[in-house]
Amino acid sequence: MEAAGERSSENGEVAEKKAGPSIKEGSIHGFESLHSLLEASLSPQLFQEASRMLLGLNCGCPLELIALPEFSTSLSEKHDFDLQAFCFRADKEALREPRVVRAGVIQNSIALPTDAPFSEQKTAIMQKVKPMIDAAGASGVNVLCLQEAWMMPFAFCTREKRWCEFAEPIDGESTQFLQDLARKYNMVIISPILERDLNHGETIWNTAIVIGNHGNIIGKHRKNHIPRVGDFNESTYYMEGNTGHPVFETAYGKIAVNICYGRHHPLNWMAFGLNGAEIVFNPSATVGELSEPMWPIEARNAAIANSYFVGSINRVGTEVFPNPFTSGNGKPQHSDFGHFYGSSHFSAPDASCTPSLSRYRDGLMIADMDLNLCRQLKDKWGFRMTARYELYSELLARYLKPDFMPQVIVDPLMQKRP
Repeated sequence: MEAAGERSSENGEVAEKKAGPSIKEGSIHGFESLHSLLEASLSPQLFQEASRMLLGLNCGCPLELIALPEFSTSLSEKHDFDLQAFCFRADKEALREPRVVRAGVIQNSIALPTDAPFSEQKTAIMQKVKPMIDAAGASGVNVLCLQEAWMMPFAFCTREKRWCEFAEPIDGESTQFLQDLARKYNMVIISPILERDLNHGETIWNTAIVIGNHGNIIGKHRKNHIPRVGDFNESTYYMEGNTGHPVFETAYGKIAVNICYGRHHPLNWMAFGLNGAEIVFNPSATVGELSEPMWPIEARNAAIANSYFVGSINRVGTEVFPNPFTSGNGKPQHSDFGHFYGSSHFSAPDASCTPSLSRYRDGLMIADMDLNLCRQLKDKWGFRMTARYELYSELLARYLKPDFMPQVIVDPLMQKRP
């Protein structure tokens, strides 16, 4: 891969860096995101039109910016994290008042090198994330979601079992840390961790804990789909979850958590919608070479197809591990996954979405969302009403049988092969 800010000529020589030596790894030729690149490169009129095509319109208008308290913006400057805030509106209704929920998502890089003592790594990550949680709390965020396995490096490429030491029970150290903050800010916090199930032989799961705004544990969801793609050898550590598709009714609406790889499975998204979700968070860890073209599409499509809001979270930075590893795909051994490209954002059921957070910096994205928009889009498009669940269920039931035969009708006049 070319370094950011470099261009390879046809004879293999690297062109001179235009952005200078201070260009950040993971930037787009010095820009934090595609949105910032376009804004700097286009006239205001062209940028407005490009934004309309890329981000859509909410109730016929571009998303409005939200003014945040000075305390929050000061924290973002002091701790160098990207801070953005937007407002999703719904049409005014005659019989229902607006149901506005302020949601937030946090992306972050690790705080210490992966060869630092585990206890120090964990403490440092908590200290790093806390100013962003404080900024969310000061901004009045009602529901906040952290990234997948936020309390550790994403070590699941290495296949080394020592990383299991980061696993903790549901009421462990990281949960207790967040419970205090949930109580302080009257905020629901979703905490995706590596869970150690003490009641079932210390089995390990990839789990999202939902902490209520009173600091109570509402429940948990375990990751439904486990990747076996390239370096993502996660089944070395945990297998498919056993909690189904729970929706958690909180003080701020019905929320669900579709963990990482589940975003590639449309039926997984659908199941949360069938259970009544209004906001689905997708805490993830994914790298540019593997998935970046899919990232702005899948969650947005899920929001449209299922008439709910989606918060997409991806960690950021490059995590280098002490021992090189390989994935049996013929590529040379290496010591990192690649660059986690951040780009966290929100999508709405009307196909509008926010710009993305930075591709290389920590960040907090905040969005006001009127949950009335969920029903309004169900009424407009009628996806639930026009779906053919009985046909789908019949097909799935047949597909699960060993003697399944695809429904293929062959042209009788097609030339037969010898």
